[in-house]
Amino acid sequence: MSEQRRIVVGVSGSLGSLAALHRAVAEARRTDAALLAVLAWVPPGGEYSFRRSPCPPLVSACRDAAVERMLAAVTEAFPTGDPGVPLECVAVRGEPGVVLVGAADRSDDLLVVGAGRPGPLCRLLRPSVTSYCVRRAGCPVLTVPRLALQRELAEVQRRNTWHLPLEPAPSR
Repeated sequence: MSEQRRIVVGVSGSLGSLAALHRAVAEARRTDAALLAVLAWVPPGGEYSFRRSPCPPLVSACRDAAVERMLAAVTEAFPTGDPGVPLECVAVRGEPGVVLVGAADRSDDLLVVGAGRPGPLCRLLRPSVTSYCVRRAGCPVLTVPRLALQRELAEVQRRNTWHLPLEPAPSR
């Protein structure tokens, strides 16, 4: 994989990351590139919390859970087991944006990420990995928009949270 062109894709197991994974496979087939699927993980409470009170067994369990989540996401995306391109999967400890930009470290790489969560409140609570990658990557970045199903599910969840009717009231 070191000499072949690479497509690096961020995978978390979400619908958006699975859509990004499928798009990355399509790009890899089109350009005859190898695929590097990257899942970033941090210890519970973040790195700062871990430095204050390290617990190696907990970190080991988190790393194992991240590897399992990566394998589950790839299995869910490709039930037959073969995406049709060379695929390498890695789980890397660190913040997602930093890990993805670090993995896509060649100028001829292509970094593929899902578009993320919309809305100012979501962006305030958790910075956008997509925006971080677009601003800091040294290679082209392909952002895959949210699926229509994701938008519909988010709308249903919003309406349930605020106890709004799922269907607008009929007009008289």
